[in-house]
Formats: sequence, C-alpha cells, structure tokens
Amino acid sequence: MRSWLFAPGHDEKLLRKVFAVGADAVLLDLEDAVPHELKDRAREMVATVAHSNPCWVRVNKAQTEECERDLAVLAGSVLGLRIPKVESAADVAWVAQRAPGTPLDCTVESARGVVAAFDIASAPDCALLSYGGLDLAADLGIQVGEQQTLFARSYLVLAARAAGKPPPSDGVYALIDDDGGLRAEAEAAKRLGFYGKSAIHPRQVPIIHEVFAPTAEELEWARQVLGAFEAAGGAATKTTSGEFVDKPVAERARQILGLA
Repeated sequence: MRSWLFAPGHDEKLLRKVFAVGADAVLLDLEDAVPHELKDRAREMVATVAHSNPCWVRVNKAQTEECERDLAVLAGSVLGLRIPKVESAADVAWVAQRAPGTPLDCTVESARGVVAAFDIASAPDCALLSYGGLDLAADLGIQVGEQQTLFARSYLVLAARAAGKPPPSDGVYALIDDDGGLRAEAEAAKRLGFYGKSAIHPRQVPIIHEVFAPTAEELEWARQVLGAFEAAGGAATKTTSGEFVDKPVAERARQILGLA
C-alpha cells in the first residue's frame, strides 16, 4: 500500500471523512493522537466505525493494559493492526495471541527496536514493518533528517528483505503545508527501498501516491530492458542505448512493471 492515512480515534468528524479521501489504507489511531482521558471513548468509536468500514487500527503499545483493552474490542473486526514502538519478537507474539489471524504491522521507532528489527520482522505473525521517525528521533535525542537516520532506515529495509517480508513503509511528515518537503522525504525513502508512507492529512495522500508510482521514465526503461532481455533469450545483452542487461537487471524491470 502506498498511503496510510491516520485519523484520531476520538474525533467523530474525522472518522466520518477519512474514508472518502482515497488513501490505500485508513489507519484509525488509538495511541499517540488520543489523550489518555479519551482512550475509552476512542476505543468505542473506532470499534463502531470498524464494523462497517474496512480499516487498520493503531493500538497502544504491546504488553500494556491499554493495548489489552484495544485488542479485546477490535480483534477480528479490522483489516489489520499497527503495533507502535515494537522492540522485540515477544511484543509481536503478545499481540498475536490476543488477535489471532489478524495481520500485524510492526512499527520500529526506538533504538531497541532498530537493533531488534530482524527478529521482529522474522516473527511469524509480523506481516510487515513500518518506520516511526519522530519517535526514533526523540529516543535518540536528534533532529529528524535524512542523514541522521540513514542507518536505521536502511537497516529496516534490509531486515524486512532478509526476513522475507514486504518493503517497510515510511513514517509521517509532520509539516502539513510543506508539499515540497513531503515529496523530498518520500523520494528519499523510495530510494532506500521503502514502499509507501503514512500521512496525517488528506492533502498529503496524492503526493505520496505520485512518488511511489513508477515514473514514465522508469516504465520506458523497464520495457526496453525486458524487450532486449527477451529478444536475447534470457542471455546477457544490452539495450539499444547501450545499457548492460542480465538477469538481476531484468528482474528489477519486472518489479517496476508489476508496480504499475
């Protein structure tokens, strides 16, 4: 999925509107966006909405009383659950035991989570990884930035691939009115191997969709590569522009056309 659009679980107005935006996944939030005193209300509202609208839900941190309450109400009624601040495979197993059969999106957003990313991704009940850049920056005491978090983000991509899971999705971009900054951050994530990004406002969704769709240039390149590779009978060859083509290059071309 290219876009994951958040909506606070206690906001009745946004819970009505979020499904009409066109995001690939609606992600109703019971965690950071909901004040503690409104957790029970949000839980009830999200449970009601989820019964008639396909959605994912971000629950509270695994192995907490709030998360246990979330799962008691939501298990079996949502498309999947996003688990925040995952730091071990045990966190994944704890949620899976209380929500059997529900796909789990495990968010890595702390130093401990990054170090354990491969174990988390390898957990049988982990469907995919997601990245939480704001919480990671707070945990490390650094500013959010491409260079500052390069290792952590690259390691998530490697961990997901090594565990046989889909590419991870990128975290939110906090400056709602900065379309250029959002685009730049999404493009940087795509270059690293992420696929998709979380959004906190409807205006961010079209930009995310555009970035993670193959460009016209990428599609033309892929067609040329596969055309040359197939004409050569699967042997190493080159395109009309002189680019070398062998099996790995052809496989990348197939991936691009598959995304399209």
